[in-house]
Amino acid sequence: MPASANDHHQAQKRHGELCAALHHHNYLYHVLDRPEIPDAEYDRLFKELLQIEIDHPELGTPESPSRRIGAPALDKFEPVRHTHPMLSLENAFNDQEMREFDARIKRFLATDAPIEYVCEMKMDGVAVELVYRDGVLVTASTRGDGAVGEKITENVKTIPSIPLVLNRPCPEILEIRGEVFMDLADFQALNRNREEEALATFANPRNATAGSLRQLDSSITASRPLKIFCYGVGEVAGELPPTHGQMLEKLQRLGLRVNLDWTRVQPDIEGVLAYYRELSEQRDRLPFEIDGMVVKVNHRSLQHELGEKTRTPRWAVAYKFPPRQAVTTVEDIQLQVGRTGAVTPVAHLKPVEVSGVIVSRASLHNWDEIERLDVRIGDQVVVERAGDVIPDVVKVLAEKRTGSERAVPLPVKCPACGEPITRLEGEVVPRCNGLSCPAQLKESIKHFASRGGMDIDGLGDRYIDQLLSLGKVSSVADLYFLSTEDLFEFDRMGDKLAEKLLGAIAASKNRPLPRFLAALGIRHVGQHLAKVLAHQFGSLEELMRASREDLQAVHEIGPQAADSVVAFFSDARNRQVLDRLKEAGVVPTAEEKRAGGPLSGKTFVFTGSLSLFSRNEAKEMVETLGARATGSVSKKTDYLVAGEEAGSKLEKAQKLGIVILNEEEFLQMMKERT
Repeated sequence: MPASANDHHQAQKRHGELCAALHHHNYLYHVLDRPEIPDAEYDRLFKELLQIEIDHPELGTPESPSRRIGAPALDKFEPVRHTHPMLSLENAFNDQEMREFDARIKRFLATDAPIEYVCEMKMDGVAVELVYRDGVLVTASTRGDGAVGEKITENVKTIPSIPLVLNRPCPEILEIRGEVFMDLADFQALNRNREEEALATFANPRNATAGSLRQLDSSITASRPLKIFCYGVGEVAGELPPTHGQMLEKLQRLGLRVNLDWTRVQPDIEGVLAYYRELSEQRDRLPFEIDGMVVKVNHRSLQHELGEKTRTPRWAVAYKFPPRQAVTTVEDIQLQVGRTGAVTPVAHLKPVEVSGVIVSRASLHNWDEIERLDVRIGDQVVVERAGDVIPDVVKVLAEKRTGSERAVPLPVKCPACGEPITRLEGEVVPRCNGLSCPAQLKESIKHFASRGGMDIDGLGDRYIDQLLSLGKVSSVADLYFLSTEDLFEFDRMGDKLAEKLLGAIAASKNRPLPRFLAALGIRHVGQHLAKVLAHQFGSLEELMRASREDLQAVHEIGPQAADSVVAFFSDARNRQVLDRLKEAGVVPTAEEKRAGGPLSGKTFVFTGSLSLFSRNEAKEMVETLGARATGSVSKKTDYLVAGEEAGSKLEKAQKLGIVILNEEEFLQMMKERT
């Protein structure tokens, strides 16, 4: 063997040894907190690795520990679509709300048996997703809007507690969800250094973390003291343990950092509440900030059975800690009309700092709350940021009254349009139900035109503001009667822009019924319930004729949603808007009812890299035809759809004799069945 070839062989061998050793010591230090070697010895090994990569650049692979230094600066962040949405969590603020959460779980599962929960700290950081293929970190992204985030792979690779390669054996594909954060001591040191360099300091550790992750130059991220705790998974090509608690333990064995020291499995809701009190007592002694406790149904099979709503899983909740408080004066109480017509009182306060934020307005929620608090204009009150975010008035200091304070009466008419307001049975908020109420109109149009609704491309805030200021629309139906001449009255509106906007409005006339229902903004009817209603009733006309009893007979439709739908379609003003939409040619495409379907009872699994459609799109296609999509292959699987680089799922399907389709064959099947 020539000398040069021998040198390369030796360098390659030593490089592999160093990579393995450094990954091992990273795991011991950052995940298990059990280092085996001094920092100086780690630094020596790292320096040797760098020298080999300088002499042999071809050995500097993406999984090399050297990638933690940072890569060349980016021009911008690329969008990344999550395979499974990164959902938000519903919040609970007291023991009663937690017991109600437990009761909802039991009702849904039709059981009286205690539910086992796993409790984790709710880190006050930034959510990210890490995608590993064959054990190698290939993509990292922010949560974004839950469906699409920003690609921050090079930045995430600089965080020492995030492994570039997983311990073996590991799943072929593993999508990890975690929270990146900064310890309080590290945050304070960072701010001290910035002060010395005459740079702006960060308001809190979360802001510092978010700013560090969104650096176009990853070497800056590498200089920041970021850490991670992993708490869940997205797509997984491989088997996982039956409980969430066991899954977290497996993630740690794979090399991922998990907060197992503060994670507890509790046999029932009372155990959950006891552990919450323990965490509350420890909150101010922790080295990092937490703002509550996340409670999840422990058994993953039950999680799957419980499923998800539009934005939140049914099987998890965030039990938030009591927020910080301050005292100030109520200078005025004004009425506010929201997008759904809710008429709520808002307290205008003498500005006061609460948890580092200047607060000048706070919600009073409703008149039941005003009566309970007996709050008046001129009162001194205790204000807090509920969940450390939204300001609330929580207490009146009645002993400080002077006699000049003024009460605010319950309104009987909408403060914006003057029409009578209604208060449904069981609800505490009075509402104006008119689609054409001017206070609701801007937000109603924005919601109507949004991507989740009628998807009118280009109709944003600027154009909506001009439509309203020029008096061109008094309801969403008026959008479909706009002319080129109307749009020419806008600032900087030319022929092409006007033609494009009118074309986008016209193109929305035949959207699917679920999107039309979601676009109407009916109280309690989001995208998920809109789909349920569309599948069950099939047409807008059938839904409008439905009684409260008809609606409540539908799985997932409760009394509040049923009352809201009936009230919406019973309102004469809304009927006029719907008639005008029909007159304009807006005819939502009908849906087949949920029962049956040409693929009823069939089960599909999707694997590999799909190029012609996303997994969510594929799931919608098969569900529309009565089938369902699952994440794992079993004897009950009828079809496996395989994209590029399909792995273990494809092998298992072949062994079980399951029908295997490529993407083109799958699309042809969908076409033939519709």
